[in-house]
Amino acid sequence: MREDKREGIVEESKVFKPGAEFKARALVREEKVYEEAARDRIGFWGQAAERLDWFKPWDKVLEWDPPFAQWYVGGKLNASYNCLDRHLTSWRRNKAAIIFEGEYGDSRVLTYQDLYREVNQFANVLKSLGVNKGDRVTIYLPMIPEAAIAMLACARIGAPHSVVFGGFSAEALRDRLIDAKAKVLITSDGSFRRGSVVPLKENADSALAGSDSVEHVVVVQRTGTEVNMKEGRDLWYHEQMQKAALECQAEEMDAEDMLFILYTSGTTGKPKGVVHTTGGYMVGVSTTHEWIFDLKEEDVYWCTADVGWITGHSYIVYGPLANGATVLMYEGTPDYPAKDRFWEIIEKYRVTILYTAPTAIRTFMKWGPSYPESHDLSSLRLLGSVGEPINPEAWMWYYKHIGQERCPIVDTWWQTETGMIMMTPLPALTALKPGSCTVPFPGVKVEVVDHDGRPVAKGSDGYLVVREPWPAMLRTVYGDQNRYVNTYWSNWPGIYFTGDGARWDEDGYFWVLGRVDDVINVSGHRIGTAEVESALVDHPSVAEAACIGKSHEVKGQAVAAFVTLKEGVDVGNGLMDELKAHVAKKIGALARPDDIFFTPELPKTRSGKIMRRLLRDIAEGRALGDTTTLADASVVQALRDK
Repeated sequence: MREDKREGIVEESKVFKPGAEFKARALVREEKVYEEAARDRIGFWGQAAERLDWFKPWDKVLEWDPPFAQWYVGGKLNASYNCLDRHLTSWRRNKAAIIFEGEYGDSRVLTYQDLYREVNQFANVLKSLGVNKGDRVTIYLPMIPEAAIAMLACARIGAPHSVVFGGFSAEALRDRLIDAKAKVLITSDGSFRRGSVVPLKENADSALAGSDSVEHVVVVQRTGTEVNMKEGRDLWYHEQMQKAALECQAEEMDAEDMLFILYTSGTTGKPKGVVHTTGGYMVGVSTTHEWIFDLKEEDVYWCTADVGWITGHSYIVYGPLANGATVLMYEGTPDYPAKDRFWEIIEKYRVTILYTAPTAIRTFMKWGPSYPESHDLSSLRLLGSVGEPINPEAWMWYYKHIGQERCPIVDTWWQTETGMIMMTPLPALTALKPGSCTVPFPGVKVEVVDHDGRPVAKGSDGYLVVREPWPAMLRTVYGDQNRYVNTYWSNWPGIYFTGDGARWDEDGYFWVLGRVDDVINVSGHRIGTAEVESALVDHPSVAEAACIGKSHEVKGQAVAAFVTLKEGVDVGNGLMDELKAHVAKKIGALARPDDIFFTPELPKTRSGKIMRRLLRDIAEGRALGDTTTLADASVVQALRDK
């Protein structure tokens, strides 16, 4: 990582302090919480665990034999019970648990009592199909309530689930089915996306052609599309539910029993199944969800992620429902049938908390502020950001046009592997710097270190690591313990390496610079792609940018940038040179892009992540790698034709 200190966007950022009114009503409003957690980290997490209902209390909070952890040793609980049963003894049984909005405007509301009944029934369906404690179940569904129902039903009977994002291809699904040795697959006849039907059942049939462990496929009717149903194997969800008993006792699970496997979407090689267990994960996600989002009983909470990603697991299903929250689930895209769909939904349901991705925010910026301005967003009181570092301009746009300069923004950093949010503001306590995820959550010890694993001085860059174990941490890579050790724990003994680079500023705030493999080595100087992208997006003409390193015979690598301009901006004379000069001014001459390619769209996965690997292939003139997870494959072809 570079050690030199250059003037950049982050040093220019303003600081926003919590408002007095927000702080007065906040759940966590005393600074001492950080000191208490630092003084007795294990005691802090032991106390946090008391928020859950346990069938049997734990004997010991943590056993740590690096890199293997056991949290709440000897404790017995059930994740589904904590998300459902315990809410039925109070008025919450009639509270909305899930508000569902379909792409075509159809809607459903499931109270906690409704959700309890449906989860119990589907748990009995799974049992009738021979699913026992420890059997793996794969879920391949759109963003519909049945996805959460299936997850909670699996948790209820102790069957680890593997949720596969509904935008993934048949090949990606097949790999995950084979690795997990799934006994049952849950899918749907299809899903709606921008007015078209995505053929999930057809994809599932293709995937099953190469997998021999699946005994039954349960199919949810969502689109009404005619699909092939294989006799003896394929069963309709609604028909099975009609026959199922209404009560299913929650299985007593050990705190360290597996809750789920979630596969990271690597571009090559065998899928990497991240394993999360029950006790520590539930403590971590429920605590962070309540504290970070300052959860109130009256809140309508909307996380725009898909349940196929860790954000959906932790902050749509397990964390919010354990806390008795009202969760909004939306099936469709932000631009269907029009570019104001998100703001229409917020106005319709009076959403109070919005948790979304920087990619989405930059897209909204590109479309312009007229869309949110046409709706009443006054119900919002807190905003969140997740998925990648947010550049300061996007942060400011979000703050001004969505939060109307009154909503704190919790910019969160965490990973599939961490299970829970690790760095974030606490909204009533933390002064906010646009672009910084601020400081670690209480009880979490994150550091920026040098090549030797030593903490860097303030104002320096380095490698982002987690120094001590945390409750929601991954326990292993499914079926591959060596991969777990080698991937995450081999750089420095007993220290988890996140794979990210970061800067620790003079105030002790953290600035995540992106993956260390997203670093361009220009004439021996390492330049983070995120830093160059932030500089480009800082320019008033730019909506979005992605940078990669391109081979250069003199420099080793040169910066190549792919830029999407805001609507109405023309690629006039001198704009390319102006952008190059802008980057040089913001970061330094070394970061000046050699090439800038203007494109209406960037190649993204269906979850919204920019596929920089494909941009490298295009810039180098190589054959393209796997494009099955692209949201729009025509974007790549258009770039290649330039």
